[in-house]
Amino acid sequence: MRTVSCLLLAVTSLFVPLAFSQSAPAKSPDALPYSPSLDVTSMDRSVDPCADFYHYSCGGWQKKNPIPPDQTSWSVYGKLYLDNLTFLRTILEQASRDSSSRDAVTQKIGDFYAACMDEPGINKRGLSAIQSELEAITKLRSPKEIADLMAQLQLTYGGSIVFNAGSTLDPDNSEQQIAQIDQGGLGLPDRDYYLKDDAKSKETRERYLQHVQQVFQLAGDNSDTAKANAETVMRLETLLAKASLTRVERRNPYNLKHKMKLAELSQLAPNFDWAAYYREAGYPQFEILNVGTPEFFKEVNALLSSEPIANWKTYLRFHVVNSASPYLSSKFVDENFEFYRKYLRGAVEQQPRWKRCVSYTDNYLPEALGQAYVKQAFSPELKASTLDMVRRIEAAMEIRIRQLDWMSPQTKEQALTKLHGIRNKIGYPDKWRDYSSVKIERDEFTGDVARAQQFETHRDINKIGKPVDRGEWGMSPPSVNAYYDPQMNDINFPAGVLQPPLYDAKLDDAPNYGDTGGTIGHELTHGFDDEGSQFDAKGNLSNWWTEDDRKKFESRTKCVQDQYAQYVVVDDVHINSALTLGEDVADLGGEILAYIAWKDADKDKNLQAIEGLSPEQRYFVGFAQWACTNERPEDMRVRAATDPHSPPEYRVNGVVVNMPEFSKAFSCKQNQPMSKPADKVCKVW
Repeated sequence: MRTVSCLLLAVTSLFVPLAFSQSAPAKSPDALPYSPSLDVTSMDRSVDPCADFYHYSCGGWQKKNPIPPDQTSWSVYGKLYLDNLTFLRTILEQASRDSSSRDAVTQKIGDFYAACMDEPGINKRGLSAIQSELEAITKLRSPKEIADLMAQLQLTYGGSIVFNAGSTLDPDNSEQQIAQIDQGGLGLPDRDYYLKDDAKSKETRERYLQHVQQVFQLAGDNSDTAKANAETVMRLETLLAKASLTRVERRNPYNLKHKMKLAELSQLAPNFDWAAYYREAGYPQFEILNVGTPEFFKEVNALLSSEPIANWKTYLRFHVVNSASPYLSSKFVDENFEFYRKYLRGAVEQQPRWKRCVSYTDNYLPEALGQAYVKQAFSPELKASTLDMVRRIEAAMEIRIRQLDWMSPQTKEQALTKLHGIRNKIGYPDKWRDYSSVKIERDEFTGDVARAQQFETHRDINKIGKPVDRGEWGMSPPSVNAYYDPQMNDINFPAGVLQPPLYDAKLDDAPNYGDTGGTIGHELTHGFDDEGSQFDAKGNLSNWWTEDDRKKFESRTKCVQDQYAQYVVVDDVHINSALTLGEDVADLGGEILAYIAWKDADKDKNLQAIEGLSPEQRYFVGFAQWACTNERPEDMRVRAATDPHSPPEYRVNGVVVNMPEFSKAFSCKQNQPMSKPADKVCKVW
């Protein structure tokens, strides 16, 4: 039931732009390109900041930065990710040169990248790269045999094969890892895509049917057979979707806690051979597991009884081919792009192959590539200065908790215990992951991906029954992202997100605290949002609030939820503020904490206006400019359905309206949009 709160969507949504020639070698940069954390040319001073602070801060940036054709959106984060990607490209091109002087780590990342860039070889192998899995599916004779095969397929293809499985922290004892299973098995981004009746949802389902049919045709079926097979896949996935929890329901961790013995799982879903599944997948012996969504597995059990084996073979065959498509020959890659990035998210062009190959290397060998990255891009001084900022913001949060007038002394004591127990992980892991057992071949890219994924899956399931490794990271060092893990009770800031323009050692404190300081405060606040507040200092699912305090907290967060529910994402689609509540509260809490910490850090300095902006104005513009973004309407629709974060515009404007410090800094009047009356301001932390 692992839950992680992140600043942004996964990096896959940030895959980068600019159309470089695929064959052109990358120049070797000595350092990442520099962009200041506050850029006055990115502002639009014709906009009244008290009317629309986001466009006042980002209007110039938006005009100068149209969305590149291979992107679904374009942002400050996306541009930094491109800088990182280009930087990593030079590392990988050097590493891919076959040389006896390469060390083991350089060999792994270099050969993986070289194999990915060998498009002619990949095209020549075609579907034969996954032929063994497809033949195994063909040999299935009855639903009873599915468990053994599914165990093998999930090692490579994970939750796309019916359900998710692996390890998780025990919700009652966060020092131990236990086994877990959870819902999965869908080809569309969310269960709601299958169930909503609006015109756009119906159109998307029809377009998805066409995609599934095309995948079957590429795999060798004639048109009529492919169409029938697509309808079978759609019907099975719709039944799985109906049995799945919504994303809002999943925000309550108690909805995902159902610990039971293996024998009890066999009673819940007796038509699936669980003993064979766990044996074939190589799980260690265990007594207890967590079943995240029991109703989902009741439906799987029913389908194993009601659906003939031919339908299951059709479903499995599609998901293997569809999941492998990005790593197969061009016709599969193109079809995957046409539906998932072009139709669903609005990209105009496919990304150049080098971008995809760098991203795949970062995804599948994250801490191997990460070692090379941090050597060149992350200094000890940068790590030390970031830790100093973190500690100052933690001190601000302690002050804030002690001053809360709505929280009882009993709950405050527990909150402070949790705050003091947070682990700060900055830059990169203290101990690097060992990939020596992963076989990487320069002429076998699809196999390299499979073996790297199998290594990661085995690494995950082998944790079961063992103490938790508190030093483990869930993101690669080059990631332009950050997260809080409530079960680990730690905040994690990869080296990739601690670069200009997000963190800029050349500029004054104000924009840095507004930007990265606010992000640090954001992640800290996740420990106390509607979801994180249900875990104690040790990461156990435990109610450490008094009943009265919890009611007061929920009343205050409802103010935020009601505010964001009024915002429109695209067309007639409003923010699902029940889904975004945790992130919205963290955005507000983070900026409040960062502002307090900044004022304390600079209390003895004689601060002056710079570039026509007062120190306080620089703080808020620095905060806003992290969010400068241009978005395609298609991508905005997907995010509205799946993303727990509000759109960037509201992650800025929705925050500053609740900060009187902002109104004071820009002399806003109470009747202006960015200035709420005092009695209407949402006050949580």
